[in-house]
Amino acid sequence: MTEVAVSSSPYRAPHLFIAGIWRAGRLGQSHLIHNPATGQAIGELSLCSDADIDEAIAASCSGFSRWKKVAAFKRSETLIATANLLRAEVQHISTLLTLEQGKPLAEARAETLAAAAIIQWYGEEATRTYGRIVPARLPNCEMLVYKEPVGPCAAFSPWNFPLVLSSRKLAGALAAGCSVVLKAAEEAPAAVAAMVDCFVRSGVTPEAIQLLFGIPSQVSSRLLASPLIRKVSFTGSIAVGKHLARLATENLQRVTLELGGHAPVIICDDARIDDAVNLLISGKFRNAGQACLAPTRIFVQTGLYDEFVERFSAAASDIRLGDGMLPTTQMGPLANVRRQAAMGPLIDDAVDRGASVSTGGMIPDGSPGFFFKPTVLVDVPDDAAVMNIEPFGPIAACAQFTELEEAIARANGNCYGLSAFVFTGSYARQQRAIAELNVGVIAVNSLAVSNPETPFGGVKDSGYGAESGIEGLEAYMHTKFAHIQADGRM
Repeated sequence: MTEVAVSSSPYRAPHLFIAGIWRAGRLGQSHLIHNPATGQAIGELSLCSDADIDEAIAASCSGFSRWKKVAAFKRSETLIATANLLRAEVQHISTLLTLEQGKPLAEARAETLAAAAIIQWYGEEATRTYGRIVPARLPNCEMLVYKEPVGPCAAFSPWNFPLVLSSRKLAGALAAGCSVVLKAAEEAPAAVAAMVDCFVRSGVTPEAIQLLFGIPSQVSSRLLASPLIRKVSFTGSIAVGKHLARLATENLQRVTLELGGHAPVIICDDARIDDAVNLLISGKFRNAGQACLAPTRIFVQTGLYDEFVERFSAAASDIRLGDGMLPTTQMGPLANVRRQAAMGPLIDDAVDRGASVSTGGMIPDGSPGFFFKPTVLVDVPDDAAVMNIEPFGPIAACAQFTELEEAIARANGNCYGLSAFVFTGSYARQQRAIAELNVGVIAVNSLAVSNPETPFGGVKDSGYGAESGIEGLEAYMHTKFAHIQADGRM
């Protein structure tokens, strides 16, 4: 059984933020917000209508015309002030996040502070959106390259890391001088709304930010149908990302897509097994495995395989499940009943194909909330569904390999290409893995692939483009070239 806490913190579903005003949506429909630890409804979110979306687009255009004229140093100060305000309100915001999303309060606090770090970095980088002077081909000429904000942007963020993933889009757009319409996740809305409020209270032009909640297909199709929207940033599923990319072709909107991953791990026989076990337990079961970069397909060289499986399984079985509001909880529930229901068939398919369950599995029927035990599958064949479909939950699939070449080929053997992790003491093996693994981000003897100052993005069906780092800021800017010829009257 899992433990469930009763929170003393009141939860209130947020409103939309349109044209500088917090107000209810006008669709006439609402979305119930559930506490994943109990399964009980804790709030009701009103959804936006077509008219609300159109008003948000118009306000974003007005906001862009004002915000782009704000000096870069002032934009920088405003974003840094936002980061500091977010830090000051970390307890309140992280409590909202745990109540609506389910992750342990310590993880929610870490996410809130990570969002603040992202906003601060973009704030600092806002003063470094340099152009350049190109040597002229003719006398009395100047050739200048300018970087300018691309225009009003549409951003779509999911429920698994709502603060971090929204902050990348909001801060990147605003640092560049763009306005942004954010369609955040209806399942975890309050923490994001609180962060948006921090931006506005810190001095961002109110119309430079719009916050919508609604029927996802309705909001995305209406936003992308507008030629006024010049940039789209989406984090979510492959199917939806491909759909949005098709919609964006009509108005030739720029698109950044981060479409999830199914991260392979390669553990060579010269790896430090203590480090590998400890890091992978933390990385795999953080946020109940609901992370696009979560290490999931764990390939272990034959000489270490049995010891790794034994130690990794024992550590997974010791993880304490419970309500994220309880200080003893190490892993909270899945965020919704859909994710909980998706776990069982993946396990059953793997077992039918010859794998075995080392630890974990279903929570007994009748238990409250959307919990699922940390699960370790061993001897999983490459044709098992769990090796080819991102589980987005607390399932780790282990298999053994003989030679590094084989492990790399199997790691590259599905449609994903976001993150990968390698554990080895050999420099030659490290360099070979970095060169041959077909992913956007990779860590060696570490799991740290997401930082404010470094680009994050994937290849293949994991999307294209990058967020964070200078690449993330560049994505919200276009390049203008000016050739100036003196007319001799100076």
